[in-house]
Amino acid sequence: MEWNVEENRLYSQEENGELIAEATFERKENGDININHVYVNPKMRGQSLADKTMKAMVDYLREEGCKATATCTYADSWFDKNKELCKDILSKYKEM
Repeated sequence: MEWNVEENRLYSQEENGELIAEATFERKENGDININHVYVNPKMRGQSLADKTMKAMVDYLREEGCKATATCTYADSWFDKNKELCKDILSKYKEM
């Protein structure tokens, strides 16, 4: 799966341009990234694409040297379940 990054968005799409999955985010004043939405195309649900999206997001955050929080309930829950995998990119504000 190929991932693209645009301003405040990480996404994957089919060759025909149809969106497969995406995570949207915003930069906070302190430089952290807040993941505010994770989306998977309804036709493609049940294939662990939300999990793959979050793993791609973690890779992106590492490359950018950013820390993350999440107001998206899926992303927040994913961080809680995968703390060992992503503890290096979690914002100190997430740990509170």
